[in-house]
Amino acid sequence: MDKYNRLQFGTVSRPDLVGAAREAGDAGFDVLVACAFNYDAHFSEFNKLGRIPVLKARMHDDLMQDGLLKKDKKAGSFITIGEPDIRLRKTGSEATVEICGLDIYDPIRDEVKSRNVADITYWMVDDNYDGSNFIVRQLFFCGGARDEFAQWQKGFGNLAKTGAKRKAEKTLKIEIDEEAFDRLYGFQSHPIPATPGRKIAVRVISQFGEESMKVLEV
Repeated sequence: MDKYNRLQFGTVSRPDLVGAAREAGDAGFDVLVACAFNYDAHFSEFNKLGRIPVLKARMHDDLMQDGLLKKDKKAGSFITIGEPDIRLRKTGSEATVEICGLDIYDPIRDEVKSRNVADITYWMVDDNYDGSNFIVRQLFFCGGARDEFAQWQKGFGNLAKTGAKRKAEKTLKIEIDEEAFDRLYGFQSHPIPATPGRKIAVRVISQFGEESMKVLEV
């Protein structure tokens, strides 16, 4: 499949995966493993073409530059992407989504690692996803030290939120109003109209740079 080499450092789209899966099927292969530095917004909706399952692996950014990645079996060159754990809740004419975690497969230990809410840096919601373009309509910071985050979840402290706010201000190089950050920190979305057929896309980024997306239908 030499024609896909043009995507060496680019973003892989769904049509690219479809084309590669068709070629893999025609060649008699049983599975397609796609390796890329980035995938487009709605790649997570595509997991199989006919009899060919499609597995997506995210390549470590250090592979873009020779010599940056450690040359040992623990270097973590590739990460198999899983779907985030999301709950959709409906109340009358409104719906909310809650982020519960993210599972990532560790090929070195041959096990699935669960990232809970404390391991998530931020997550984004497109509450009217068109199936093609992901538009950030809601954004939430999350995570922090596990103990501090657990205390925050129980309503016993604000250390986790304060730490996340400090990191966000340092990264963005701005000051964020305390009241505004209260609306931006958490693991439950703002209310969304529960219109029949409405699609909600949620993209999650962990503290380890792992990214995944899931699409729900109201």
